[in-house]
Amino acid sequence: MSTPFTPDAVEAIKRHMNDDHADDALLIVRGLGGQPEATAARTSGVDAEAIEFVAVVGGGEVGVRVPWSTTLTERAQVRWEVVRLYREACAALGVPARGEH
Repeated sequence: MSTPFTPDAVEAIKRHMNDDHADDALLIVRGLGGQPEATAARTSGVDAEAIEFVAVVGGGEVGVRVPWSTTLTERAQVRWEVVRLYREACAALGVPARGEH
């Protein structure tokens, strides 16, 4: 997988997602990642094509890769894509999305 992001940027994105948006990650994994039975999820990677998670499903860990809507070329795009994925996951699961993200 190609990435326009430095290793430090990837670590910062993962840390932010895991510290501040763990519930959102779980919704994305359940609604868009093909793991509706997941009980937990943590962000494990991000590249130009997708965001990756490790989800807990049935007591085990499963890797989940959810593609972006476009190939990303800069770090600022990650936020908008994560918000889009979150909103799409909420819609798919029938869960109300928060107003501002």
